[in-house]
Amino acid sequence: MGEPPSRTRASWRWALAAATVAGVAVAGALGAYADAHPGDDATLLTLWFPTMLEMKSWLATGAAALLVVQLVSALAMYGRLPGAHAAPGWVGLLHRWSGVAAFGLTLPVAFACVWSIGFEDEPARVLVHSVAGCLFYGAFTVKMLALRVRGLPPAVLPLLGGLVVALLALVWSTSALWYLTGGGS
Repeated sequence: MGEPPSRTRASWRWALAAATVAGVAVAGALGAYADAHPGDDATLLTLWFPTMLEMKSWLATGAAALLVVQLVSALAMYGRLPGAHAAPGWVGLLHRWSGVAAFGLTLPVAFACVWSIGFEDEPARVLVHSVAGCLFYGAFTVKMLALRVRGLPPAVLPLLGGLVVALLALVWSTSALWYLTGGGS
């Protein structure tokens, strides 16, 4: 026998609350560290790119492209693609690994942002970018932890996934898109 419905409801709520607290802690820690360590704009790494800004812009653009894969695969898994009835079995694997790759691409970008630049609040575009970047990692933390919570209402994971997608799109549009379209020159 399973748990009574009221007990299951209480457990997922507490688990989701704990995941949210962890996400807030991650976002807050990133923001606090970036603010306390203003950075000196020193180039830490460029990988194979000529400058750190190009590296950050192109890796973030790669992550944004994988966001499209994430979004389409999630819509397929939830049966929300027009004209598609059931997603093939490989779509879940595509969703998972495109997410891993997108997250991996964000790590050197975030490292360079937090360590070399710090938390900036001027101009407004940069403030939005700084806040959204911290919130992205917090929301990602909540979503990853929520994947393991049993009994969640069906709408929770798509909402969390949508929040992660929206935040990364905001981070990308206030940095990489701006830079690659001539804002950084």
